[in-house]
Amino acid sequence: MLGASRSLIENEWEWPVHGLRHPPERGTSGWYVWTGDLSQDDDFFQPWHASHLVERCPSLGHLLRLPPGTRFLFAPGYEDVWEDPSLLEV
Repeated sequence: MLGASRSLIENEWEWPVHGLRHPPERGTSGWYVWTGDLSQDDDFFQPWHASHLVERCPSLGHLLRLPPGTRFLFAPGYEDVWEDPSLLEV
C-alpha cells in the first residue's frame, strides 16, 4: 500500500510524477506519490495498492523498489532519483 494523490487514482494527471519514501510501517510501503502541487490537505493522499499504480504507469515499477529515504521525479523521457535522509526521520 502507498499514499497516492487523487489525480493519480482518478487517472487525470499531468506529468511529472513525484515520489518520496518514508520507512514502511503498519502494512504500508512508505511511498507517497503525487502529481501537481503537493498539498497539506488531510485527504490529499489516499491509500492505494502499488500494483494499481504500476498497472496505470508501468514505467514507475522499478522506482517503487528504491529504499526508504529516496525521492524521484518521473516523466516520459526524464527520470531523476536522489537520496533524502530527512525522510527517515519520521
